[in-house]
Amino acid sequence: MMNHSKARTSERIVKVGLIQSACSPDPAANLKHALAAAEHAARDGAQIICMQELFRSQYFCQSEDYQHFQLAEPIPGPTTQAFQKLAKTKRVVIIVSLFEKRTSGLYHNTAAVIDADGSLLGIYRKMHIPDDPLYYEKFYFTPGDLGFRAWQTRYGKIGVLICWDQWYPEAARLTALQGAEILFYPTAIGWHPREKAALGARQHSAWETVQRAHAIANGCYVAVANRVGHEKLSGDGIEFWGQSFVAGTTGEILAKASAAENETLIVPLDLGKVDDTRTHWPFLRDRRIDAYAGLTQRLID
Repeated sequence: MMNHSKARTSERIVKVGLIQSACSPDPAANLKHALAAAEHAARDGAQIICMQELFRSQYFCQSEDYQHFQLAEPIPGPTTQAFQKLAKTKRVVIIVSLFEKRTSGLYHNTAAVIDADGSLLGIYRKMHIPDDPLYYEKFYFTPGDLGFRAWQTRYGKIGVLICWDQWYPEAARLTALQGAEILFYPTAIGWHPREKAALGARQHSAWETVQRAHAIANGCYVAVANRVGHEKLSGDGIEFWGQSFVAGTTGEILAKASAAENETLIVPLDLGKVDDTRTHWPFLRDRRIDAYAGLTQRLID
């Protein structure tokens, strides 16, 4: 067990900002709102700011509609350029979730990582693509082909995964093994209104618990930015459950947003605790990498 009597690594404080908001049908208005929210977070001291998944539009994957491909844009492109300018001016790191048009007929659900000097450090393309009622992402997104990635930013080493990725411990582990001190998850998840009464509490609890477990298993922070609002683009639509949160290196909830309001969480994190936790809870040391070959198989008979 962790021995708190031993000397701790020196503090390395960084402030994380998570932007949680409802989205309108107007992409230009959503971008303007997101830029203003990020600027406000920077003024309030946030150094690494994460936008929610696909914040430039409402969650269009509720249906399979070719018109929605018009929402996609290249990277670099107008949205990344706007956030690069903001990042450079405010000296902040920003994670920007986008519907990426790579070329005609090839699209991804992508996060761009912008450093505090305004440079585009790189992109992560969502690896796990869902196909569920009202979450028809396979129609729109090609699975990521860049693997799992971590970046050294001005304020710490971070990894980025996207929404459906958050259910997969393999994704968190492979990102953490690259040295990520914080795992960010831009997210768009909510309830089907007809299921909320019977299943809602369990669904939300499972979502939060599995991500807290990623923090514990990897000795790192987990930061999740989700959207809010009831978006009715098909059938009864989706009631996004908000509740963006940050979990500490032993899985504790450090801060959580509301279930229904536009909100920005600004949370100070001591990155020194990553080394401290990983030293005293040496899960990475005790991994049996010689015994895990089965993880690369679809099923072990």
